[in-house]
Amino acid sequence: MPIPNAENAIVEIRKLRDYCLNPNHDNGKHKARLSLASLGMTAESAEELREILKRSPRL
Repeated sequence: MPIPNAENAIVEIRKLRDYCLNPNHDNGKHKARLSLASLGMTAESAEELREILKRSPRL
């Protein structure tokens, strides 16, 4: 089921790059490890992940 108003979602590149995909962040390092192991994504992949997340709720 699509998420209402998904087209208005804001996905901050800074949060993806500096937190979720940062293996050195105290809280985000576990997410970064999982992202690398399962998706092959690193901080350099932040823009690609952002686009995937923005499209996903509409599928």
